[in-house]
Amino acid sequence: MTNTEAGAVEIPAAGTYRIDAAQSGLSFKTKHFFGLGPVRGTFRIREGELNVTDPVAGSTATATIDAASIDTGNAGRDRTVRSGQYLETDQHPDITFASTGLEQTGGTWVLHGTLTVRGTSGPLDVTLETATVEGTTLRARGHSRVDRYAFGITAMKGMTGRYLDLVLDLVADRA
Repeated sequence: MTNTEAGAVEIPAAGTYRIDAAQSGLSFKTKHFFGLGPVRGTFRIREGELNVTDPVAGSTATATIDAASIDTGNAGRDRTVRSGQYLETDQHPDITFASTGLEQTGGTWVLHGTLTVRGTSGPLDVTLETATVEGTTLRARGHSRVDRYAFGITAMKGMTGRYLDLVLDLVADRA
């Protein structure tokens, strides 16, 4: 077990863990109206897999997020985000993440990877806050920040926040 600033990360047994989409989720917060108003929302995780190795630094992770599942509690906003102005979900139904490495720095675990949004890929680091193992179930929480401009999503500059602060709550079962 490794302590982090936010909690503890327990290293699970080596093996394959499949993400339980029904119990996992991706939430975000951003700003709108020239940075004055907060916006919170969620996306559903469609599927994913964690392959834990020994040593753990060789572990990998993949996840697919349902782009059209965005839910901010405002149907009009959600339609706009699904449209060609933002995510263009009819042409790009998935947002994907594939890890490229895992490292521990100063007691904090960081999962490095590639995020693909609307056909554009870029780097994304996910900082693990907690990870616990209960039998064959792995529960983890991590956070990251996405710059939407880096993925070519630049509509409504000023009116819509540039950055999305993500929180990933993950439940995965050993296969």
